[in-house]
Amino acid sequence: MEQLFAFISNHPFLVGTFAVLLALFIRNEMSRGGAAVSAQELVQLVNNQGAVVVDLRDKAEFEAGHIVDAINIPFAAIETRMDELNPHKDKPIVLACKMGQHSGSAGTQLRKAGFEQVSRLRGGIADWRAQNLPVVKK
Repeated sequence: MEQLFAFISNHPFLVGTFAVLLALFIRNEMSRGGAAVSAQELVQLVNNQGAVVVDLRDKAEFEAGHIVDAINIPFAAIETRMDELNPHKDKPIVLACKMGQHSGSAGTQLRKAGFEQVSRLRGGIADWRAQNLPVVKK
């Protein structure tokens, strides 16, 4: 541990450059999947702009409770089932997963496929439920 502190004090420019590059990398990775929207912003997008919610959880979790009118496309199948979203290409698409961990990657894939209005639900379905917002069970 002493050596680490000695390295940091002997090479402040190198350590500072690394910290800046790391911060920029994290910011870039977070923004590639689309902007993060809160649960309240999602409700406004659905009500005002007809946004489509895509639930990335597996079928069992989806059936246990999901956002009203959400389309279930599991994260593992997003590449093969992306065509199901083509009718909604002109609408905002909001990606929701369990806790927000997969929506960024799926958003990147959708953007590469030509979907321009892609967002992700901040905190995922866990945050949606924590705010006592309604879910539908099948």
